Amino acid sequence: MINIVFFGTPDIGLKSLEYFHRSVSFNVLAVVTQPDKPSGRGQKLTPSPIKRFALENNIPIFQPKSIRKEPDIIKALKDLNPDFFVTFAFGQILSQEVLDIPKYETINLHVSLLPKYRGANPIQRAIINGDTQTGICTMITELGLDCGDICMTHPIEIAPDMNCVELFDICAENSPQLLEKTLLGLVSGSLSPVKQCEEGVCFADKLQKEECKIDWSKSAQEIHNLVRGVYKCPGAFFDYQGKIIKVLKTEPLAENSSKSVGEIISVSKSGVDFQTGEGTLRLLVVKPEGKGEMQARDWGNGLRL
Repeated sequence: MINIVFFGTPDIGLKSLEYFHRSVSFNVLAVVTQPDKPSGRGQKLTPSPIKRFALENNIPIFQPKSIRKEPDIIKALKDLNPDFFVTFAFGQILSQEVLDIPKYETINLHVSLLPKYRGANPIQRAIINGDTQTGICTMITELGLDCGDICMTHPIEIAPDMNCVELFDICAENSPQLLEKTLLGLVSGSLSPVKQCEEGVCFADKLQKEECKIDWSKSAQEIHNLVRGVYKCPGAFFDYQGKIIKVLKTEPLAENSSKSVGEIISVSKSGVDFQTGEGTLRLLVVKPEGKGEMQARDWGNGLRL
């Protein structure tokens, strides 16, 4: 039996935690997750998905504000005498003191093929940049940003219309088996981690809201990639007649019109067509300010153009 402590916070790590909890080869000693955060209109304190699962299954929980500065939690983790720490979108930087606690290693699951897209938003950045392939990998955690030795990788194709939520789900689905193979391989000695190549290093900086505003001077394909890449997280948007219009689904078209950049070309049953810096972008699904999601044609018809 391999004893682990699982570090994670959002939904993407939930399938991996569930997998380890059900496994006969692993024992989840405890869960470490972010403190409850205010959510919704009432700003009620809400536990993370990882904490909810741990509560439902009587797994001990630690919620440090900053684990590097909480000696009581560090001591408690040492007392557990774990074989591994497994981290997956935990959201805090671990100190060397914490990294040194497990008998073997602290293993992180990262949702890109390192060294590409080190950092906070690798899934979104891959789609925004128009990549056709990404992946997941397991790595030995070091003090630097996603720079540890690579244990195993699993490539994932990005379909032309795939959005970030769909890619999140695929990464989450494939992560448990990759983590399992990694831990078993390290224990048996059959797996030898490999140093990351420094060639091709790039960073996936945290997304800023202003990046999600549509720049109509860009090409239809670039805007389409932005819409897919930030789908509901937080969502691409533009201002129209004093209202914010979130764009949830689009289709890039090659043809241009005589309209100026950012102008509506036409409203049809197919959607609302906008002129971009290169090509036409057809809006298919939108969410106007103060309203729910709707077909773009219905929003367009309501404008009485």
